[in-house]
Amino acid sequence: MFNKINYIWRIIATGFCFLCFGFGGLFLSVLVFPLQCLFIPNLDKRKVTARKTVHYSFKFFVSMMQFFGVFDFNTKKIIETKDIQGQLILANHPSLIDVVVLISIIPNADCVVKAHLFKNPFIRGVVKNTGYISNADPEGLLADCKNSLEAGNNLIIFPEGTRTKPGEKITFQRGAANIALRCQANITAILIKVVPSTLTKSTPWYRIPSEKAQFTAKLVYNIPDLPEYDKSQTSKYVRQYSRDLENYFKEELNINE
Repeated sequence: MFNKINYIWRIIATGFCFLCFGFGGLFLSVLVFPLQCLFIPNLDKRKVTARKTVHYSFKFFVSMMQFFGVFDFNTKKIIETKDIQGQLILANHPSLIDVVVLISIIPNADCVVKAHLFKNPFIRGVVKNTGYISNADPEGLLADCKNSLEAGNNLIIFPEGTRTKPGEKITFQRGAANIALRCQANITAILIKVVPSTLTKSTPWYRIPSEKAQFTAKLVYNIPDLPEYDKSQTSKYVRQYSRDLENYFKEELNINE
């Protein structure tokens, strides 16, 4: 009986948390960010302030999920990322809330977002005011990523491009390797595990596991070095480095099972 009550409670709590997330995005877009525009005329300073606002908002959201018993979060092993600058942060992508958790820990985080999110009524104000990078224009994307890293932002990228499907091996797209190689970026790698699996690409939010999920994130080291490459053969080296990154994360996931 207790387990059934707990399960029903977690469904209700999960729905409530995501409802708060949606209305929180609207609140920031309709009230907070317009006020920041009035009082902070400088665009760059306004973006920094907006990102800090999102950072603390996401920190509150993660704490709320923990408080209501939706998740247990173990992120102490990436807490040092709050002090890094100008890093390309690569992470695997098992759940819907991965980027939320990372941004809640990293105050000066930037990220590449899918173009359709700029039309989402709940979060388009967030991605526009923070200056998060759209993936709509591949050439402009590289320039924006380079500028962001040079400005000292930490750029979060999920090399898979989408959430991992349960039971399947991770598969990396070439975008992350392309950005890493062309921008000659310093890389920080983060391994994320969610057990039991939940909030995956193929699962609606209300299909929660029978027990509370554990979200764990840790730094992993010895990531493959960027190769020295001939710019006339960039595509070849991007393909190879993407394979190297994919194999590295697969090995780390196997080790940490």
